[in-house]
Amino acid sequence: MNAEYKMKSAAITQETAEGRAAEVLDKAKKQVGFIPNMYANMVNSPGLLETYLDGYALFRKESGFSTQEQEVIFLAISRVNGCDYCVAAHSFIADAKSGLAAEITDAIRGGHPIQDGKLAALADFTTIMVRKRGLPAKADVEAFLDAGYTERHILEVILGISVKTISNYSNHIFHTEVDEVFADRAWTDSHAACRFAARTSGVRASTRPPSRGAGYFASRPGVVHHVITLPARRSGMTRPSSTSCPRLPPSR
Repeated sequence: MNAEYKMKSAAITQETAEGRAAEVLDKAKKQVGFIPNMYANMVNSPGLLETYLDGYALFRKESGFSTQEQEVIFLAISRVNGCDYCVAAHSFIADAKSGLAAEITDAIRGGHPIQDGKLAALADFTTIMVRKRGLPAKADVEAFLDAGYTERHILEVILGISVKTISNYSNHIFHTEVDEVFADRAWTDSHAACRFAARTSGVRASTRPPSRGAGYFASRPGVVHHVITLPARRSGMTRPSSTSCPRLPPSR
């Protein structure tokens, strides 16, 4: 998902960087071995990228979460925020480096149930914290703690959210292109297609109650999907005739 506005600031490479930007890119390359497109954009504000790098490194080192749990957190945040770039990047990291089972990664990407109970509780709590802007209900916290986590883990989830929000929002405003290394795990925010459709003339959104063949269904308790019919072509673009648009229940 991209912002309506796109930053005009050009990406900065190690070849073109000067001063603080050059210092921060050197630091970034030492951490990850190359300069991802996201970093080349973010370093237009050296403080932004350095804050991200430091927070990311501390989360990886000190959060107390396993590498698998860390990817669950980052994927859940990025999916809620609709960051195509970060979902692709962390799907790749989950597959190649963290040891997270592909079926769990795919479940988070698709918004489907996670079969591992503890990881499901972690993904759910992380999602709740983002959606509710850090205001979880008592029952939300109790479910997280009952799964085997601690109050310290709540704070570490907040750190993860802080770090990923920096990158998610930066990618939204820069329209960051996914690096080739992550391309096999490309992802698109289905919610964004629905929001685009709602702004497009000729859109018809179904809000009928559930009925067989009505195109309105529940994939799991509490989550319903509206079918939005899109015009076949607009501005020279071909799109599917319809898309399934999730609508989450209101926050408690």
